[in-house]
Amino acid sequence: MQSRMQLESVLRRIDGRGYKAYKDIEGTYDFGNFILHIDHVQGDPFASPSRIRVVIPQKVAGFPQELYSSKPRKKGLEDFLTRQISKNIPKIVKGNRGTGKSGQISIISVGQEILNRTSVLVSDVSVEARLTMGLPARGRTILSGQAMEMLFGELPRLVEQSLIYRNLDSDALLKHVNLAEDQWVLRSKIKEMGLVAFVANGSILPRRSGVDDRPMESGAVPFKSPPELEVMVKLPHAGKVWGMGIPKGITLIVGGGYHGKSTLLRAIERGVYDHIPGDGRELVVTVEDAVKIRAEDGRRVEKVDISPFINNLPNGESTTSFSTENASGSTSQAANIMEALEIGTSLLLIDEDTSATNFMIRDARMQRLVHKDSEPITPFIDRVEELYEQLGVSTIIVVGGSGDYFDVAHRIIMMENYVAKDVTAIAKAIAQEYRTDRKKEGGGQPIRITQRIPIPHSLSLKGRKKIKSRGLDNIQYGHTNLVLDDVEQLVDVNQTRAIGDIIRYAMENYMDGKTTLREIIQKVCRDIDEKGLDVISPFKGLYPGDYAQPRPQEIGAAINRLRILKVKQESVK
Repeated sequence: MQSRMQLESVLRRIDGRGYKAYKDIEGTYDFGNFILHIDHVQGDPFASPSRIRVVIPQKVAGFPQELYSSKPRKKGLEDFLTRQISKNIPKIVKGNRGTGKSGQISIISVGQEILNRTSVLVSDVSVEARLTMGLPARGRTILSGQAMEMLFGELPRLVEQSLIYRNLDSDALLKHVNLAEDQWVLRSKIKEMGLVAFVANGSILPRRSGVDDRPMESGAVPFKSPPELEVMVKLPHAGKVWGMGIPKGITLIVGGGYHGKSTLLRAIERGVYDHIPGDGRELVVTVEDAVKIRAEDGRRVEKVDISPFINNLPNGESTTSFSTENASGSTSQAANIMEALEIGTSLLLIDEDTSATNFMIRDARMQRLVHKDSEPITPFIDRVEELYEQLGVSTIIVVGGSGDYFDVAHRIIMMENYVAKDVTAIAKAIAQEYRTDRKKEGGGQPIRITQRIPIPHSLSLKGRKKIKSRGLDNIQYGHTNLVLDDVEQLVDVNQTRAIGDIIRYAMENYMDGKTTLREIIQKVCRDIDEKGLDVISPFKGLYPGDYAQPRPQEIGAAINRLRILKVKQESVK
């Protein structure tokens, strides 16, 4: 390990030289209160910024052990510190000083969710923050004076104000950590109570806009549970909390347009994640394996057994091993459900607005006109009960146009002016009074979940092909463009970045032509849990600070959407 003075000496020596001379500062330096690791120096001022780490001994950082005594508390603390650094950077760092990314210091971006990330890591021994730094240059000429200002002035102040416990708002920090733990406990408790989702009274569900996930600033109606569905949960820090508990089974959310149906469903689908204080959805939680299902015209499907929903295609094509380069609305929605069941889910979330109409329902008049012999689709309405009875998979559906679902629902919630009402009894009475004469189609047979085995060479990356994420919804996988626009529970660009490297890691370690996709994902997630997200990095010796952990469901969704994926179905035993 070198000293801070040695780093300064190197910088003085390379001042005014060509940019590549910055490589001479790579190494580890003792700054007294912290250790600076300069792990990778960019080769050009326009290239991706240099990667650095600061490691503060816990005896200096001074965080009480109770703040990271469990996984949820540790996640909350690391999330808080990441946000603290992000908040302090504009206050401390001058920003652009020269060419390209010169003068910038940055950390991973964050949204409304508390996620496992690699940006800050806390242990009994130390606190480690992973940053990027744009080393300053004029053109491609090194500006050592400005580099020293960043490394010896701004960086130590950033560490002091962001990562030393005595300098932080201890009340806000404790609130953040306690909330992370409460959400984890709440998610565990709803399972014990036979619920699939919980929406606390007083929650603010509407968002500012479709591109701004923060809570609506004014005019939002706080959520209040219908009396019939209200339950109380006691949490370690929030104490007794009342709210709407949605039991296992089939639940409809109904109501007029713009009255809050989809807003409630969106809050429930995001309830698989924890949220920061002030988000409005802090105590809206959902079982962790819930999956949002929608139609996805044009997606590729590879050997998925969609026969529980679609059979007897006019061209005679098999639906027990269905493949297509351009799925229709109904075939894509069927595939999305079967793939979710294959990876593992106990709750399907469906919005009528983003579903294929002919997949969801065929009413009595259409049944009369188009005979079942000419209709290959078994509508979801005729399978939803069997999903629950045979597989224990619950469903929450937003429905605005088909009262036929009243017959199969266990409970019906109506949203009226953003107020939730339990209208189950009324809807059931209407269903009895106004019989539709609709006949149940198909169904009756067991719903079989066919596991599939990826063929390793189909995902091989030969030569210098790269994996690169491009925003939230796109990954460049070699020469293949992986589009994730319709994977709606992917919430953070850093999850997308992680997914790209998870696919590579899975291919190199567990895709052997014998192991099923579900087993592969389980093994990868086990490695991440045991070794941290660093395990998926393709660059050994570098320490990525820009990963956020995705769920198994989103990993599976991404692999299934790779247009180069080839699989074989597992033999029936």
